[in-house]
Amino acid sequence: MLKGLLSRAKTKVSGLTGGTASGSAPGDASPGAELPLERPPADSRARAKALLMGLQDSICAGLEALDGGATFAEESWIRPEGGGGRSRVMTGGRVFEQGGVNFSEVEGDQLPPSILSQRPEARGQRWFATGTSMVLHPRSPYIPTIHLNYRYFEAGPVWWFGGGADLTPYYPFLEDAKHFHQTLKNACDSVNPAYYPVFKPWCDEYFFLKHRQETRGVGGIFYDYQDPRGVLYKGQDPEGPAAAASAAQGPLGQNWEQLFALASACGNAFLPSYVPIVEKRQHLPYGDRERQFQLYRRGRYVEFNLVFDRGTIFGLQTNGRTESILMSLPPLVRWEYGYKPAEASREALLTDLFTRPQNWLADPSLAARCQPHQAVD
Repeated sequence: MLKGLLSRAKTKVSGLTGGTASGSAPGDASPGAELPLERPPADSRARAKALLMGLQDSICAGLEALDGGATFAEESWIRPEGGGGRSRVMTGGRVFEQGGVNFSEVEGDQLPPSILSQRPEARGQRWFATGTSMVLHPRSPYIPTIHLNYRYFEAGPVWWFGGGADLTPYYPFLEDAKHFHQTLKNACDSVNPAYYPVFKPWCDEYFFLKHRQETRGVGGIFYDYQDPRGVLYKGQDPEGPAAAASAAQGPLGQNWEQLFALASACGNAFLPSYVPIVEKRQHLPYGDRERQFQLYRRGRYVEFNLVFDRGTIFGLQTNGRTESILMSLPPLVRWEYGYKPAEASREALLTDLFTRPQNWLADPSLAARCQPHQAVD
């Protein structure tokens, strides 16, 4: 069953079109131009909902087959202000200690400050948002935690797509980081090769714990506020690598169909990006040292989600379902005052290399740094 799900997901990724390959194309803007915002299709909300609910279904089916010992419990909910969703949570599995895959479709009259600060032109408009989000906390310290979120938003004349996925290892392997990034790059490239060079550093920038000066893990891709208005990067650091990559690319012609294809390609790349990693690492033996380090590093995940994560902030500001919003937190975690990994240990490798932005696909020096720590297959 699992191989069939992976095969279908790979077919969806490789078979997508709907975007320009590279360079100029009809609708591309000249440098510095601000493209007008076109209206979305009449059935935009229904199509976005169908895509994101379908992702929830296919991902859950794939994860249940992979775990082989637990299933997702589903709970539907209704939001008093409008909309609702389906929360699916797995606990006590063979592979997954806890994980959740949520779908929501919500609407309302008052936009939260987190949105208005980015899109003030949406003020006073009734809004609609739909999305699928997921966080998995595996039992083994050798299997990374993973996060995914893809979403679509409308408010009057304003609309956009956002999303991404990132990987958080505890005892890392270079090949796992490469495989994850290559799969996501292939998905982005299937729509437009301009995406990954911007969305990869944007992910490093977004999933960054400022008070720790660490990335949350090895990253992946992240994008937000994507509409036809040209510039890819719409983040908070105009001097950072993502902004520089976006400026080098220049304004890019995009439309609703292309951005829908991007969400579909990246969402359907999840199983091919993650399942092979789990299959390779799930039987590696570990002891209390590895488990305690995993629990300690999970603390970083909690810190990010409660302090910086915009999805958490948006959900709480819009009276979302608290249990669904906070399902991203791990079931067990610990903090240790002043912890420092032993010099030249594998724990130090994670801290020094795998919580720093790296060019995972094209830096030959990474293998030499990982080899002494059994982090290269």
